[in-house]
Amino acid sequence: MSISSYGTSSIDRTRLMSDNFPLLVFGAHPDDIEFGCGGVVAKEAHAGRPVHMVVCSRGEAGTMGTPEIREAESRNAAAILGATIEFIELDGDAHLRASAANAITLASVIRRIRPGVLIAPSLCENQHPDHAQLGGLVRDAARLSRYGGISELKALPPHSIKSLFYYALSLEAEPRDLSAILYDVSDEGIYAKWVAAMEAHSSQVRAKPYVEMQLTRARLRGLSAGIGHAIALFPADPIVVDQLEPVSAASRCF
Repeated sequence: MSISSYGTSSIDRTRLMSDNFPLLVFGAHPDDIEFGCGGVVAKEAHAGRPVHMVVCSRGEAGTMGTPEIREAESRNAAAILGATIEFIELDGDAHLRASAANAITLASVIRRIRPGVLIAPSLCENQHPDHAQLGGLVRDAARLSRYGGISELKALPPHSIKSLFYYALSLEAEPRDLSAILYDVSDEGIYAKWVAAMEAHSSQVRAKPYVEMQLTRARLRGLSAGIGHAIALFPADPIVVDQLEPVSAASRCF
């Protein structure tokens, strides 16, 4: 069955995937992954899944913190979450654009890591433009990764992912045309790792209450589902299951 496009389903007491393929998560800037879905990364890694984070700039256009500081903060945060991390060069912070070259670069990462699931920023336009651009590039790269005839990718065998999910860094960035899947991050240990990873970006959290904003969003999502805290993920395609138990919990708590 496919999850309906109506309502919100909750992933509770289950992992994102039942196999042990790596989870590959993309962020346009240092701290995007931690703020947007750091609790998911922490929980998947704690459950034993290899998680790899790919950051597509060093935040060089930002007001607070140098690229060197922000990279160091990201590496510290990844260690807290239990993930590996790499930085890749595309067009630079605040200059990211959709192009075949960028999509192929990301497809090469997908072929190298060979993940089961991808997580990327949402496609909504009312956010930092790099976020929406990267979400589209990851979507395109997932397709290109499957095609055996692309000359730039022939050094690595084709790879097909199972699912692509989007995360949002703000309410404005949450897709209105996709139903959310709520990922339970209520466990005290997971929650603490998520908070610590966000706070590792000290150059950013001193400027604005980013941590409070993400925790408040997660608390509201959790309350709607009768749990403590939940992170919303938005599937790019219908989710197919072969049994109902993983989707038996729903957010109709009120």
